[in-house]
Amino acid sequence: MNSRRTAFAILAAAFLLAGCLYSNVVAPLSTDLNKTTLGQKEGRASNQSVLWLVSWGDAGVAAAAKNGGLTTVHHMDVKIQNILFGLYTKETTIVYGD
Repeated sequence: MNSRRTAFAILAAAFLLAGCLYSNVVAPLSTDLNKTTLGQKEGRASNQSVLWLVSWGDAGVAAAAKNGGLTTVHHMDVKIQNILFGLYTKETTIVYGD
């Protein structure tokens, strides 16, 4: 019985700590994907943080559209990079359009 508890504790820790050392994930910010067109251009804008103490950057949609030269945004994604429990984090907004 004790070995089952130990195995359960190890599995629970593995699920809770998944991606804690390094993660690099891209996810859509749009919810209606039936008629999504990406367009001809892409723009990116990021913000970063270090040691949970200092952060900088502008990851807004307007900044991403400006960086890509977009006037119309059709679709948005977010990319999140995380290292060592968030000691370093970078979030990037990716916009697609014309």
